[in-house]
Amino acid sequence: MKLTDSLKTLFQETAKQLKGSEHRRYIAQTVKELGKGGQRLAERELGWDRNLIRKGKREVESGIICVDAFNLRGRKSTEERLPNLLTDIKSLVDGQSQTDPKFQTNRLYTRLSAAEVRRQLIAQKGYSTEELPSAETIRTRLNRLGYFPSKVGKTKPQKKLPLTDAIFDQLAIENEKAEADPTILRLSLDAKAVVKVGNFSRDGKNRVDTQACDHDFKPSSGVTPYGIFLPELDELFLYFTTSKVTSDFIVDMLAAWWSENRHRFSLVKTLLLNQDNGPENHSRRTQFMKRVVDFAQTHQLNLRLAYYPPYHSKYNPIERTWGILENHWNGSILDEINTVVKFAQTMTWKGVHPVVKLVTETYKTGVKLTKQAMAEVENQIQRMTYLEVNGKQLDLGKWFVDILYVPTLKLE
Repeated sequence: MKLTDSLKTLFQETAKQLKGSEHRRYIAQTVKELGKGGQRLAERELGWDRNLIRKGKREVESGIICVDAFNLRGRKSTEERLPNLLTDIKSLVDGQSQTDPKFQTNRLYTRLSAAEVRRQLIAQKGYSTEELPSAETIRTRLNRLGYFPSKVGKTKPQKKLPLTDAIFDQLAIENEKAEADPTILRLSLDAKAVVKVGNFSRDGKNRVDTQACDHDFKPSSGVTPYGIFLPELDELFLYFTTSKVTSDFIVDMLAAWWSENRHRFSLVKTLLLNQDNGPENHSRRTQFMKRVVDFAQTHQLNLRLAYYPPYHSKYNPIERTWGILENHWNGSILDEINTVVKFAQTMTWKGVHPVVKLVTETYKTGVKLTKQAMAEVENQIQRMTYLEVNGKQLDLGKWFVDILYVPTLKLE
């Protein structure tokens, strides 16, 4: 039988559309119709394998279909050859793992490398080098089990108090009141981390070749920036201290700022202070509360303390200025306190240089009131202990505190 091009195409396309035993049966029947020499002709003209043709021919003649077992071919998986391998890996790695430090995922981070896990499987679990898969295979199994390599996290897990949303809602209300009322001036206050003074790198860049110590040895001194920021006016005031940022320091800087700037705010009767709930300025810090009460009476002002909830101080407006300051000086060597102050003076916020001062006074730490003295202070303040939100009564007394100026009567 002569095969024309059209017949060849027909036979080949039909065979391609069939699979398994149906494919073999079709080519066997086709070869039979080709007559004597059909196998050689089909191999030469159609490209069909003669062994496959014979197999199909036997299936047609016997009526028995050969079942393909593709899943039984090739190498067995590691888990099939070593059924206890994954269990042994888990028992080794669990003792060396920790959870995601931010608690944002269910991942486990291990300090063991894949090569080390392989060595421990040999040493502790009795496996031989020959039967174990490569370190790369063990690495993929570690990932599949949920163990991932990572640097040890230094950040604290983010937390959200049940009152967080209510605190932010009330903060928005207080801030909007300040913007709309000319008698209320909003201030944002906070301290930056201590700046180490010495020949240290701050991981910045400089167009001039600058060399720092290869290790951060003990600094010659440290200086802490404390800021007062006016969000409405975009004005920044920085106070640098080599002492601790204590309650007394915070109120002294507030008093110094107000004394120098009160002439600009003749209409202001109330200061709204946005702060985080730090250890030296929270509303239960006895010395801080005493000092702010004294400040209100001395300067004949009302104060409204409005705190941001824990782990959310980044929303305090002054926090944005610290990043600008760090980017401004991180490519330089801050080897002297005067250098730190000079760099702060040359930074700009919205195109304006901040007012910068160095405070040399040393402040005593650990100052606190007795319970009786603090009880007298509590009588002079008003906490937001009752706030109804969606039918619920909320106590925000720790986060919102009013200190009202009370004129004293002069006896003649």
